[in-house]
Amino acid sequence: MTESDWLIRHAHGDGVVEIKLARAPVNALSPEFLMDFADVINEIGKDPTVRALLLTSAFKVFSAGLDLKVARDLDLAGQRAAVRGLNEAFLALYACPKPVVAAVNGAAIAGGLFFVLCSDVRVAQVKSKFGLAEVQAGVDFPIAPLEIARATLNPNIQRRLMMTGQTIGPIAARNFNIVDIIADDAEDLLGYALKEARALAELPPGTYAAIKQQLRGETIAKIRSAMDAEAEDQPWFTEETVPAMTKIIG
Repeated sequence: MTESDWLIRHAHGDGVVEIKLARAPVNALSPEFLMDFADVINEIGKDPTVRALLLTSAFKVFSAGLDLKVARDLDLAGQRAAVRGLNEAFLALYACPKPVVAAVNGAAIAGGLFFVLCSDVRVAQVKSKFGLAEVQAGVDFPIAPLEIARATLNPNIQRRLMMTGQTIGPIAARNFNIVDIIADDAEDLLGYALKEARALAELPPGTYAAIKQQLRGETIAKIRSAMDAEAEDQPWFTEETVPAMTKIIG
């Protein structure tokens, strides 16, 4: 596998592979980063030596979502590339047949939250926070993130996050089943996450993949079908988008 500098692979043994997000400084999402991530996840999904996947961040922020400094200057082709990247990356992760554990060490905001929502087990540090800031940035949700949010978040937390753009802390996130375990510090975070990944790696891989498909297959099929229609040559941004982004990033 060929990896970019912003996706660092590390084997922990027992079939557990870590992918560290490393697009400095805050793992902001660009079309290129997203498509590279999709390629890596699709390759891992086919690799029989990988029994579980661990997602981590190289920085104090887990992922700050779409790179707004880049996004506000995108032309039509760039907007469609961003939509495609978001769809391909998060569909690949959501549909990955391997167990996926996310170790969330800081903020997971907007598109960055979907690394968490697509994962099977989510471990978060006490300083983490979570939000879907798209409404503040003036963009709606591409089909894959939208359907994943519908499938993984109950209606009340959809309302709380998606319609306000406000963030929540780790305790509220655990109460809303966004995260499963809260760690006190970085050492505990990695330790808990590796423990979960190793436990999942011991499960029969074919059975795990089949049950995951049973649970997620309807949503996956819906996303794949709708992506073809969404790929039409239509703009993603509205006349509100650039002013909203500019207000956020200054």
